Amino acid sequence: MSAATLRRAAKESVSGLPREFWWLWTSTLVNRLGAFVATFMALYLTLDRGYSASYAGLVAALHGLGGVVSSLGAGVMADRLGRRPTLLIAQTSTALSVALLGFMEHPVAIAAVACLVGLTSNASRPAVQAMMADIVRPEDRVRAFALNYWAINLGFAISSAAAGLIAEYSYLAGFLGEAALTLVCAVLVFVKLPESRPERSAAADKTEAEIGLGTVLRDRRFMGVVGLSFLISLIFMQGSVGLPVAMGLDGWSPSDYGLVIAVNGVLIVALQIPVTRFIEHRDPQRLLVISALLAGYGFGLTAFAGSIGVYALTVCVWTLAEIINSPTQMGLVVRLSPVHGRGRYQGVYTMSWSVAALVAPLLAGYVIDHFGAEWLWGSCGVIGTVAALGYWLLMRALPGAPTADGRIPGPAVPATAEPSERADA
Repeated sequence: MSAATLRRAAKESVSGLPREFWWLWTSTLVNRLGAFVATFMALYLTLDRGYSASYAGLVAALHGLGGVVSSLGAGVMADRLGRRPTLLIAQTSTALSVALLGFMEHPVAIAAVACLVGLTSNASRPAVQAMMADIVRPEDRVRAFALNYWAINLGFAISSAAAGLIAEYSYLAGFLGEAALTLVCAVLVFVKLPESRPERSAAADKTEAEIGLGTVLRDRRFMGVVGLSFLISLIFMQGSVGLPVAMGLDGWSPSDYGLVIAVNGVLIVALQIPVTRFIEHRDPQRLLVISALLAGYGFGLTAFAGSIGVYALTVCVWTLAEIINSPTQMGLVVRLSPVHGRGRYQGVYTMSWSVAALVAPLLAGYVIDHFGAEWLWGSCGVIGTVAALGYWLLMRALPGAPTADGRIPGPAVPATAEPSERADA
């Protein structure tokens, strides 16, 4: 492929998106560049503070529990207060709580503040996702979500390396650095991002029922997506939960695991944009089914890994599933979300990942301790198959049928969308 072709492909991948999206994208990148707590919390507690692995696991669970609670609350805030105020409150609170965590010494105080960090840091996600759906045209949303996911992984890849060096010098410096960069995100939101929440017209107030959390929970098709997202999340989280434990039991060192898992970040940064260009207008049902099977059997292949090369190959398989699944599933969530309920819908969707973050470590530990790692990888294959069947059944009746070559004209828009949005689609 010539350099001119590559430049044209790159230009097409980023063209046509509004300026507000790029400021939101920048804030995401800056936020992930400062990621320290989630990456080094376990090492901080066990190596620097001298606490047990069990205590570190408890703190991680409390951090995840905070995320579960805030997913719902932040979704409601994004719809009632607006996306911008919710982001400002979440990011400012995150900066303060992360800085506070660095100074905590008593184990109860550390656990309590870690839960607070999970509560505040996860609160921005529903607002970011709702704002992105507000400001990006329906036909560009899969690409926009893919670019945002790419920024998350690029920032994480850079921050992991930098945070490792910072941790050798001072863990407190890492906490304060994350707090500072999170405040930078809040400043970007305050200065550059206008409120994007769609205004309800007087006619809409009379004809549309108020959308509450109960509305979301009674939406059976959407809750089906949330359930399938939970299953997929259980699988993907084994990359950071089950895989290091299994490799350690097989005699591999932490550096060996680091080398293997680095393949995930490198591939996402290298392939997310070109793969998204390929799948952008293809049948989402087929993409989600394929991604679920690749995720399940990618981890399932780990049962046969006996060398670093084979471990890396299995990571390649499930990373491709991750690249396909993330923007496609986010596009599906927006399709099923009413315009004036996007915050709540995104909050419930985000909760599926937060709950999986609580369950995945418990599931992996129990299965490995009682049955062996091979059973964990076999379970991933079964879960992936169930998720693939679920996607196939769920999406059969969705509008926006594919053409003969497997492409679709664009994401379908819910009937509750504004007239101008239906026209754009």
